[in-house]
Amino acid sequence: MSDTKRLRRPSEGGYVRGDETRLRIIVAAIESFGEHGFDGASTREIAARAGVNAPALQYYFENKEGVYRACAEYMADEAAVNFEPVVAHANQVLENNAAVPLLIDAFIRIQEAIADRMFAKGCGTTNHRLFFAREQVGHEPSIATEILTRRVRQPLNDVTSRLMARITGTTADDPVTLIRMISLNGQLLMFHVAPRTSLGLLGWTEIDAEKGEFLKRIVREQTRTLLEKWARETAASERKGALKLAARPAARKRSATAGATKKAGKRA
Repeated sequence: MSDTKRLRRPSEGGYVRGDETRLRIIVAAIESFGEHGFDGASTREIAARAGVNAPALQYYFENKEGVYRACAEYMADEAAVNFEPVVAHANQVLENNAAVPLLIDAFIRIQEAIADRMFAKGCGTTNHRLFFAREQVGHEPSIATEILTRRVRQPLNDVTSRLMARITGTTADDPVTLIRMISLNGQLLMFHVAPRTSLGLLGWTEIDAEKGEFLKRIVREQTRTLLEKWARETAASERKGALKLAARPAARKRSATAGATKKAGKRA
């Protein structure tokens, strides 16, 4: 797919109604792209859903590719509100060479921000989730993946892998580090991408604020338990290695002493 054209925007100082119209089109487009996919959605249907005429959509976005790109940028903007504070905090903790308990707390804060984003009212619609699901499958224009990866996923992945590496004594690019990071951060994913199955199993009809806090508490406990376990294993391994290193000079000294005694005995 060709690169999307530069979008037309209302001129600076334009009246607020133009911004409201543009936002209404984007929200409608997210629903349409989620429901029908990029190929199945039409600009005419998106415009009707937004309560505007087709020329209004073309004025703000030129074409369907432009609308799709704007949807991804809008989602990235919204996600940044949730994630930028916890990412900044985690980077500061890493820079300060903080102790393991603070590293674990920073990791969990990021997890909870992800959960808050998943359960936010605007992100909870079926078509909103389907927009992400279709984008992840790879059949939609790559521009959404590029935008969301650069602005949201990569910063999150970078800092959580570094936290995991510091906690567990590995490197950030170690496959074990990355698998652990992905598995811990994926604990709530089923409730987002397959809510019918997960909610049905629990006998729930929705995830309200109380249930969301309950889920976060369970995941927080599981995450802390595993991270503390891996940290203890790393510390024990490091202590064992240090003891081995400390024992080597003593062993060499005993060996040298025994050799000298043996030679002296032979001379006698």
